[in-house]
Amino acid sequence: MIWTALRAIDPLTAAGVVVATAATDAVYVMFASAVATRRRLAAANWSSVWYLLSSFAVISYTQNWAYVGFAALGSWLGAFASMTFLHRGQT
Repeated sequence: MIWTALRAIDPLTAAGVVVATAATDAVYVMFASAVATRRRLAAANWSSVWYLLSSFAVISYTQNWAYVGFAALGSWLGAFASMTFLHRGQT
């Protein structure tokens, strides 16, 4: 069962899941930043983009659980990159 799921991984879909979850987490960090600074319009905009981006990853890995690992990798990359962006120039 495990090998069947792993063999069914499409490299393009896996890359798409990584990119989609990286973008999703980056957008989530921007959303959280907007909420923390009480910017209503920015928070609402980031929230809507967050839900749009998450759709691809969720649909992809619900058809094959093995994509969850790629989703986790993308999530980590997105959060790390967006936190780096938010804290640039600060010591």
